[in-house]
Amino acid sequence: MAAPTIAPVEPIRVSPSPETDSVFKPALLLMSGRTVAFAATFFIPLVLARVFDAAQFGTYKQLFLIWGTIYAVAQLGMASSLYYFLPREPQKAGPYVANSLLFLAAVGLCCLGALVIAAPKLGQWLSNKELPQFVPWIGLYICLTMFAMALEIVLVSRGRYFWAAASYGISDIARAAAFILPALFFRQLEWILKGAVMIACLRAAVTLFYCSREFRASFRPDWALLRNQLAYAVPFGLAVFVEILQSSLPQYAVSHLFDPAIFAIFAVGCLQIPLVDFAAAPTSDVMMVKMQERLAEGRMRAVLEIWHDTTWKLALLFFPLAAFLMVDAREFIVFLFTRRYMASAPIFMVWSAMILLTTFQVDGVMRVFAQTRFLLVLNLMRLAIVAGLIKWSLGEFGLVGAVLVTVLATVLFKAAALVRMKRLLEIDAVNLLPWRSLGAVLATAGCGVLVVMAVKSQLHMAPLPSILATGVAYAITYGGLVWRFDLLNESERLAIAGWVRKARIATGLALDYGRE
Repeated sequence: MAAPTIAPVEPIRVSPSPETDSVFKPALLLMSGRTVAFAATFFIPLVLARVFDAAQFGTYKQLFLIWGTIYAVAQLGMASSLYYFLPREPQKAGPYVANSLLFLAAVGLCCLGALVIAAPKLGQWLSNKELPQFVPWIGLYICLTMFAMALEIVLVSRGRYFWAAASYGISDIARAAAFILPALFFRQLEWILKGAVMIACLRAAVTLFYCSREFRASFRPDWALLRNQLAYAVPFGLAVFVEILQSSLPQYAVSHLFDPAIFAIFAVGCLQIPLVDFAAAPTSDVMMVKMQERLAEGRMRAVLEIWHDTTWKLALLFFPLAAFLMVDAREFIVFLFTRRYMASAPIFMVWSAMILLTTFQVDGVMRVFAQTRFLLVLNLMRLAIVAGLIKWSLGEFGLVGAVLVTVLATVLFKAAALVRMKRLLEIDAVNLLPWRSLGAVLATAGCGVLVVMAVKSQLHMAPLPSILATGVAYAITYGGLVWRFDLLNESERLAIAGWVRKARIATGLALDYGRE
């Protein structure tokens, strides 16, 4: 796709235009909806790790490894294609959504049937004889969650950011309750799966109700539009398939080669921090919608500004988060999962590097420019790297080696995508990223790490007090340096000042109420 030459953009300071600033207003609203349930969802594996022994917890992790793999790949990009088509052709939104839901329902039922048939083989491949009895439940959960995954996508694509945020928050809270309460009351994995299926059924019903009310008579399949959707979605879906295969391959390899208890150690080390997804996913979603709108208007420079501002703001959050988790990896693992999983700490330390790479949402940019075939090529490259090195890395470095291979493949993937972006936007490498701003925030995060190491050398405390003490020291160091060296633009400083002022007012009101 040819693009006009863009004049150089100052890489030192990101000063977003009104268009780029508007990306983060809805994105922050979506983040707030996801963050409401942050604590509850984060505590799901923590509770289960304490309720179940290592083998049972490993079985739970295997089941949701299967769910995560199939959930991501089986939809073949049909739900995500709505981010592309709805902003471009809003008058045809009803047929596009109907096509996606019909496709997702059909594929979900096929996945359920295939899993029921393959359950005994899955137990053999994953070295877990207890697994087959739970596979039908996870198959039903896959079927329902695939259908309901379009709900928030439709809301975001149509600018209903408040309702999307509310849907995220309510769904995550309900999901957390459905996992945690059965675990505490019944202490059986089957009851957790039953609770998960119940919540997924409710979400599927809400999705169907909303879409039928929103689009009314136009909510019906259109086979001509379906061909357009498939032409866009299938290459992207294949790219996602390869991406998920390469990212899941280390976990499947460990699960196949070791027993469920060892797999539990590895899975804990690959802990997903919900805050990362809560911030990155809605930010990328809104970035794609806004970029698509600017492209439709022929405003290529605004696309670059949106990319710079998105990358910079994610770096402000993810760079310090990754650095802090790396330096406090042992304390986090012991506090969250007890000393039984202390062997997961080195794995988690390396795994935290993936948070740094999440800053660069290149996948979203490729989708905006319909570069789905190129995404497929990149993911094939990443799969080849992981598949070629996984056995050697496990032999040389143990369980940590599987994570090292994943990080290496992701670095090469991001670098290749950035090179393609440079060609699409017809800019030079200097203007591809806000280099000086990123370097400054990385240096600032590094200074915080040095402070944390100094504090830890002087204090020898239990994990929780240590995390709190080092967290305060890190936050003061990082925040102070960012403010002192004027790394924020004026709108960001005003926004932070506004948040502080509101927090002071809320605190004052609470204190006054307490005195009364």
